[in-house]
Amino acid sequence: MSVMPVYHMVVLPGAHVYLRTSDVETMTQKHPAAGDRMTFVLMKEETPREKMTPDSFYPIGASGRVTEVNAAGYLAVFVENRVNIDEIAVLPSHTLSLSVSRRPETEDLRKEEAAERLEQVKKRIIDFAEPYQWGQMVRVQAQRWDTLWDVACAISPWISAGTEERYALLEQDSQQARFDMTEKLVLENLELMRIHTEAESAQEEDYQKLYRESAIKKQMEYLQKELDGMHPEEVSDVRRLELLLDEAGMNEAARREGRRVLTRLKNEGGQGPEAGILTDYLELLTSLPWKKEAPKPISLQEARDVLDRDHSGLEKVKKRIVQQLAVMTLRGAQSGSILCFVGAPGTGKTSIGQSIARALGREYVRVSLGGVRDEADIRGHRRTYIGSMPGRILDGIHKCGVSNPVMVLDEIDKLSASYAGDPASALLEVLDPEQNAAFTDHYLNVPFDLSDVLFICTANTLDTIPEPLLNRMEVIPFEGYTPLEKMRIAREHLLPRAMEAVGIAEDALQVTDGALEKVISGYTREAGVRGLKKRMDQICRTAAVEMVEHPGEKVEVTEENLQTFMDRQPLHRRSVPEESRPGIVTGLAWTSVGGEILYIQSLLTRGSGKMTITGQLGDVMKESAQIAVSLVKSLFPDRAEVFQDHDLHIHVPDGATPKDGPSAGITLTCALASLVTGTPVRPDIAMTGEVSLQGDVNPIGGLPEKLMAAQRSGVKTVFIPKENEEDLQDVPEEIRRELTILPAGSVEEVLRTLDIRPENGMAKAG
Repeated sequence: MSVMPVYHMVVLPGAHVYLRTSDVETMTQKHPAAGDRMTFVLMKEETPREKMTPDSFYPIGASGRVTEVNAAGYLAVFVENRVNIDEIAVLPSHTLSLSVSRRPETEDLRKEEAAERLEQVKKRIIDFAEPYQWGQMVRVQAQRWDTLWDVACAISPWISAGTEERYALLEQDSQQARFDMTEKLVLENLELMRIHTEAESAQEEDYQKLYRESAIKKQMEYLQKELDGMHPEEVSDVRRLELLLDEAGMNEAARREGRRVLTRLKNEGGQGPEAGILTDYLELLTSLPWKKEAPKPISLQEARDVLDRDHSGLEKVKKRIVQQLAVMTLRGAQSGSILCFVGAPGTGKTSIGQSIARALGREYVRVSLGGVRDEADIRGHRRTYIGSMPGRILDGIHKCGVSNPVMVLDEIDKLSASYAGDPASALLEVLDPEQNAAFTDHYLNVPFDLSDVLFICTANTLDTIPEPLLNRMEVIPFEGYTPLEKMRIAREHLLPRAMEAVGIAEDALQVTDGALEKVISGYTREAGVRGLKKRMDQICRTAAVEMVEHPGEKVEVTEENLQTFMDRQPLHRRSVPEESRPGIVTGLAWTSVGGEILYIQSLLTRGSGKMTITGQLGDVMKESAQIAVSLVKSLFPDRAEVFQDHDLHIHVPDGATPKDGPSAGITLTCALASLVTGTPVRPDIAMTGEVSLQGDVNPIGGLPEKLMAAQRSGVKTVFIPKENEEDLQDVPEEIRRELTILPAGSVEEVLRTLDIRPENGMAKAG
C-alpha cells in the first residue's frame, strides 16, 4: 500500500481526492495505477522529506484506492476508511513505513437529511460563482459532488482553516458530527470568500472617489474652522496644533518648520500613513518651553542653608557652588561655568545637583550618560528613521517643562564611541556657552536655546573624558569623607532615612556611637558613603524583624551586639604590620574608590642581574622601578655590583588588581635602598612621590585620599613631595592631627631621615 503524506488538505472518508501524478510518484517512488491502495497520513506542519520524523504526523490517517489515472497528469483517489497509525518509521530513503488498523465509526448520519443539506450547500456555491467567468466551470464540477466530503475536498485549497481544524474533521468518530463540522467549515469559508471579493470591488470604487474626497476635505476644513470659532471647547486636533503653534512663542525657524509640517498633516488627513509621525512631531514642537523663564532672585544664605542641611562636609565644594551663584546674581544670568564634579562613588556628586536646584528654586533634570554609545542619544534621530525620537538633552527639557532647569549629566566619564558616532563630540556643542544658544536636535531640526540651562557634570575619573570636552568644564574634586564626617552623615542622614524607609519610629531604634564607628571602620571600605548607606539599611531591616517578633520593645544596637545585626565582618582592612624588614616599604596609592596603602616588596637572590616585576604593574610603574634601580646605583656606588651578581624581584601585593602611575617612585627607591643596605624601614612610615633621575621628588595627585588611607591603616608618618605642601589645606584637620607629615624635595633627604646609609651593611641575599 502506498503512503502519501499531505499537508493543508482535507481528506475525509466518502470523498474523492485529486492529486498530481508527479507528486505521488515522488513520494511513493512508483507509478500509480487504478486499483492501487493508498494511505494518507497528515503532517502537523509542512516539512521537507529529509527532515521528516515520526513526530511530524498525526496519529489518525485515511485509506482509499486509486479510481482514475488520466493522461493530463492527475489521479483520483476515493477515500474509504479512517485508520489509526499504530507505528510509523522514516526510512533512510526518506520514504515512510507504517502499520495501520481500521478506525471504527459511528454510523449515525441521516442520509435523507444529508442529501438535502448537500444540495443547499451546492446551490450556495453555484450562486456565489455565477457572476464570474469561472461560474460555468463550478456548475459542471458541482454535478460530480456526491457527498459533502467531496465538496470539502474540492475547495480544500481555498479553505483558510488551520491544520488542527482540518485534522479535527478526520478525528471525529461520529459521521453526523463530522457532517455538521464540515458543513459549518464550508459555509464559513464561502462567506469569507464572498467578503473578500466584495472588498476588492469596493477598493476599485474607492479609487474613483479619491478626487471627490479631496474636494470634500477642503470643504470640511473650512467648515471645521467655522465650528472651532463657535465652540472653542471642542477644537479638532489639527486646529488645536495650529493654535499652539501661534501661542508657543517659538523662534521664526521653528515656527516656519511647524507650519510646513502642519500643512503636510492637513494634506495627509487623519488616516494618512504619516499622520501619527507628523502629529507626534508637532506635539513635541508645541510643548517645548520656548518662552524664557524670568530669573529668580538668589539668596546666598538660603543656598548655604540648603547645602549644609543636605550634605555634611564637602566644604570646598559648597564654597565653589556659592561663588557660582554669586557670579550668576551679579551678571543677572541663569547659568554660569560648566561644573564637573569628580570623585569616588557615593561622595554626593549627583545628590548635590538636586540641592543646587532646590536652592535656586528651579526644576531638576538628571540625564544618565553611563554606557551611551550613540551620538543620536544626545542629538536625537532624524525623522526619516522609524521610531525616531529626540535626544536625551531635549527630552529632559521637554519633561521638566521649563527652559532653565538644573541639568545633571551623570557619569560623563562612561561615554564611549561606536560606529554610530561619538556622543562626547555631540556634547561639545551642548556644553559650550558660545554655541548652545542655537542647539539643533536632529529630530527637532530647528535651533533651541540651551543658554539658560545650568549644566552640572559628574564623573568618577577624568582619564576617560576627551580633552576638548574637559576643557569646557571646571573640575571640582569630591574628596573622600573622614570617619568623623561619615559618623555625622550616618547619624543625621543615612540612619533616619533608612528607619523611615522600613517604617521604624524615631525612638524605637537606638544605634550607639560605638556601633556606628565599628560599622564605618570594619564594614565599609570606600571614600563615599554608598556602602555605609547599605549597612544602615541592613541594621534597620534586622531591627524590623526584632520589632515584629517582640512588639513594643525598643531595639538598641551597640558595639557588642552589632554582629547579630551585620552578620560577620566582611572586610579585612589592610593595616601596617608590626615587624619591619629590609626591602619592604609602605607606599600610598589613589584608586577610583579612594586612597589605599601599597606595599613595595623587594628581594635579592643569586643570579645574573635579571630584574623581575610582578603585581600587574603598568608601564609607568615599571619605568619608575627602572629609575629607582639607577638612583640606588648612583647613591650607593659601592653597592652597585650587587645588581650584577644577583637577580632582583620587585613585587606589589594584590596581584589581581592592576596598578600604575609614577607616584610610587620614592617608595620603590627607598625599598631598594633598604634592601641593599640592610636597613629596615618602620612599616608605620609611608611615602608618596614621583622621582627623577636627578633624585628630585616631584609632586603627585590625590593627596587627601592618600593621607586618609594612611590614617585608616595605622600609619603615623608620611613623606610627601615638597611641592604638594600647599595641598595640605585640602586635607581635613582631624587627619593632619593624627599624622606626622614630612615634605621632602629629594630622595637623599628621605633616605637621611630614614637613616639609610651604605655603612649599615647589606641584607643577606636569598
